[in-house]
Amino acid sequence: MSASPQALREALVALLPRLRRFARALARDVHDADDLVQIAVERALTRSGQLRPDAPLSSWMFGIVRNAWLDELRARGRRARVFAPEESAERVGDASQGGHAEALAVQDALARLPEEQCEAVALVLIEGFSYKEAAHIMEVPIGTLTSRLARGREALQEMLDESGGARR
Repeated sequence: MSASPQALREALVALLPRLRRFARALARDVHDADDLVQIAVERALTRSGQLRPDAPLSSWMFGIVRNAWLDELRARGRRARVFAPEESAERVGDASQGGHAEALAVQDALARLPEEQCEAVALVLIEGFSYKEAAHIMEVPIGTLTSRLARGREALQEMLDESGGARR
């Protein structure tokens, strides 16, 4: 994407909902996800010269989000602390979301997947990336992505069958 800074900003704004959704799948926390997207957008704007003209902006941005998340995980490991937001208890027992039980069951099952499976499911099934694009973003061979995706789908289905939510 070879474009003006204004065109880049507009394209980034258009990508924000998808980036936030992916960040939420990775971080599994709304506040962490928002911080992650903010970091990724800042990095993209300051390093826009690194975007190849023939590269899709979305793949580049999803890669930045993923790498920013990996950086955060490493930093948390170095600090040797577990992050548990105080606000998490506020959402327990909120009956106002009764109509979204299926979506919550899927979200809960997705949150229980191992990191690499969650990432594969989020990129391919939720964000609609091709296997090739998702493998590129995850920096793994397509076969590895396919395997993670298959295991993730199977685990999701088992979890949803157990909970009785979101049947296909």
